[in-house]
Amino acid sequence: MPASDWGDWLPRAVAEADPDTVALWYLGCNGFAIKGSEGTVLWIDPYVGLGDPPRTVRMIPVPFDPEDVETADAVLATHEHTDHVHGPSQAPILANTDCDLIAPDDSLAVARQEEHWTDDWEVSDEQFVEVTEGDSLRVGEFSIDVVETQDADATHPVGYVIEHESGTIFHGGDTKPSPSFAGLAESYDIDLGILAFGTVGNVPDKETGEPVRTKWYSDENEIVEAASDLELDRLLPTHWDMWKGLTADPTALHSHAASFEHPRTLEIAEIGDRIDL
Repeated sequence: MPASDWGDWLPRAVAEADPDTVALWYLGCNGFAIKGSEGTVLWIDPYVGLGDPPRTVRMIPVPFDPEDVETADAVLATHEHTDHVHGPSQAPILANTDCDLIAPDDSLAVARQEEHWTDDWEVSDEQFVEVTEGDSLRVGEFSIDVVETQDADATHPVGYVIEHESGTIFHGGDTKPSPSFAGLAESYDIDLGILAFGTVGNVPDKETGEPVRTKWYSDENEIVEAASDLELDRLLPTHWDMWKGLTADPTALHSHAASFEHPRTLEIAEIGDRIDL
């Protein structure tokens, strides 16, 4: 793993923070650290790898070294792709804190069978917690519901509705608009929704290296459609910063969202920024 560009200030910021409500730190890509007012800390899709150049080239700093993470009550994964389940990024967190990896079956298969976390790091199989759509669990002060999302590029994606006395967060992974979102809007009052956003670009094929027209994330219209269906108060776009050729300008979403009742607010965060409920 490469050394962090920023030293250990980001893990220290999370560990030392004392939020009045819930604080989130954007880790770039689709990653977040989330800390509640009672001190519970969740890490969702943290990824500090460099991709697979020249096919996938990381465009943002490596914001922390997972060995420096000393505060974690759970790591959540939304799906099995490398930038969401990645042993070098996540297994040291489990080893250092004894927290669990909460993830759907195909994501756990990566940790167990492809990356062999229990062999290469001080991680036990008991730290792998399998979840699927419809499951509910409690981690410290957070209630977490596992919900259906729509990502045709993944084999088993899920989203997480994270409820706290201060408000409700939705993390959709790399979801596009889903028929399930209207139902979620009826069931939850979502204060902050995290949705992946990016452009269509040319990415070299894995086998031939030839450029292939690639669309991995929602475009401007799709992310606003999803935010509208979910009836989000605040939309926080992610993933737009990460991969060369697929980066996007999230400020463009102001115009796309202007004629819709939801999202009420567009929240734009850069890697390392803190957002509070």
